[in-house]
Amino acid sequence: MYDFHTDSERYFQMQKTNCNEYVIPFIEKNYTLKPNARVLEIGCGAGGVLAAFLERGYQGAGVDINDYSLSYAREKLADYMQSGQLIIVSKDIYMVDPETELKGKFDLIVLKDVIEHIPNQERLMEKMKDLLLPGGVVYFGFPPWQMPFGGHQQMCRSKILSRLPYFHLLPMSAYKAVLKIFGESPDGLIDIKKTGISIERFERMVKSRNVNLKNANGGGYKIIAKDYYFINPIYKYKFNMKVRKQSKIIASIPYLRDFLTTSVFYLIQNN
Repeated sequence: MYDFHTDSERYFQMQKTNCNEYVIPFIEKNYTLKPNARVLEIGCGAGGVLAAFLERGYQGAGVDINDYSLSYAREKLADYMQSGQLIIVSKDIYMVDPETELKGKFDLIVLKDVIEHIPNQERLMEKMKDLLLPGGVVYFGFPPWQMPFGGHQQMCRSKILSRLPYFHLLPMSAYKAVLKIFGESPDGLIDIKKTGISIERFERMVKSRNVNLKNANGGGYKIIAKDYYFINPIYKYKFNMKVRKQSKIIASIPYLRDFLTTSVFYLIQNN
C-alpha cells in the first residue's frame, strides 16, 4: 500500500495542492463563481479539497460517511467551522436534508474521485438537483473504470497486485480468486468493481431524462466542459510524474479512450 493513503497530513496537502493547481482553474475557466459562493463537496474525506476553496473565501460544506476522515477534517479546518464558513456533516448524502443540515443550496458541488464509489449513481444525479441553486454547476473528477488502475488496486497490500494494471477487468469470479490467492480483503475492492464508471456511461447518465425516479424533477444535465488526462494530475504529487492531457485523437474515440485515460474532469449544469 502506498504510504500517502495512511499519512493523513500528506494526503490532505496533496489534495489541497492538486485542487489549487488543477481543479479550481478548470472550474474557473468554464464558470464564474461569485464572491462568497457556496461550495459543497460530496465525499470530502479529510478536507484537503475543501481547504482550497475555503482559503479563497468561499462558503463550504462537506458530507462524508467516513467518520475517521471527518475527524481529521474537523481538526484541520476547525477555524473555518468556528467562524461559520464551513459545515461538516457525517451522513449518507442520500439522507441529508439541505435546508436543515446544510443551511440551503449551493453554487457548486464537487465530487473529486468519489462518483466511482457511490452506489445508485442515477439517484445521485437527481439528488443533486435538490442541492443546486439556479444556474449552479457540478464538478466531477474520476478515473474511468477501464483505465489501468481503475480498480484502485494501488490500495492492495500486495506489492504485486498494487502495481498490476487492468487485472480489475477480470470477470468477477476470477477477480475474487486473484484477490484470495494474494490474501487481499475483497470488501472495498469488490464494491469499487460494482460502482466503477466509464466515460460513456457517465455521459449517458448525465444527459438522460429519468422520470421513473421518485421526486424526479425532469430533464437531464448539460456538459459545460470536460478535460481528459493521459497522466492524472494527482500523479504529479503521488508519483512525481509529469501531467499530460490525453491526445485529442484518443479522447475522441469512445471506449478506447477509457482504457488509456487515467482521469477525467467534467463540469455539468442542470438543464
